[in-house]
Amino acid sequence: MSNLNEILKIENLTKKYYNKIALEDISITFERGKIYGLLGPNGSGKTTLMKIIMGLHKQTSGEVFINNNPLSYESKSSISYMPTENFLYDSFKVKHAVKFYADMYDDFRADYAYKILNDIKVDPEFKISKLSSGLTGKLKVALALSRDVDIYMLDEPLNGVDVLSRDTIMELITKCYDEKKSFIISTHLVSEIETILDSVIFLRDGKIELFGEAEELRQSHVTSIEGLYKEVYKNV
Repeated sequence: MSNLNEILKIENLTKKYYNKIALEDISITFERGKIYGLLGPNGSGKTTLMKIIMGLHKQTSGEVFINNNPLSYESKSSISYMPTENFLYDSFKVKHAVKFYADMYDDFRADYAYKILNDIKVDPEFKISKLSSGLTGKLKVALALSRDVDIYMLDEPLNGVDVLSRDTIMELITKCYDEKKSFIISTHLVSEIETILDSVIFLRDGKIELFGEAEELRQSHVTSIEGLYKEVYKNV
């Protein structure tokens, strides 16, 4: 019997690149109304897992289900994915990026995007090539969160972003929280983000090293999630 709160399910997922195993036998269920931290150092498999969920990479074996349906072109439309790399055209102004998203996605809420951009002081007339790394990071997150979907996946949203912009990005995520939706955020900057996480998944060498509710893990290990991160990866 399926869990009515279940939004994304991964079963026995393995990904191999030639002789290298990037992910090995990953099984995990994501529920609505939760913010998940996908944690681990570079090379642990975080981006590979996200790209398979998004349908950008094909798994070697295993299954991905979204809203109890196998991953397909149609089910992928339930996910808003923000990759870690900068995917915005330098020649665009911010307003052109908004229009691009509006043209690409039927579920994109342009008015909502402009409200966020106004709140975080990103001028629609700014040229993307002239934006600081902090403004670029905020713009990418604002665009991803302006889609009305079930799952938001943000790959290293705090990477290369100044401290004040990190705080703004965290506020954006918490303001967009909805009990019917799920957020999956990959990062290795654990201290910055652990306060908003409901559940955490520690990936190591393509395997799940540890998974659980953030508060339960803090209590059982008598340490913060950052402290637990240091423990798990102390020999990496």
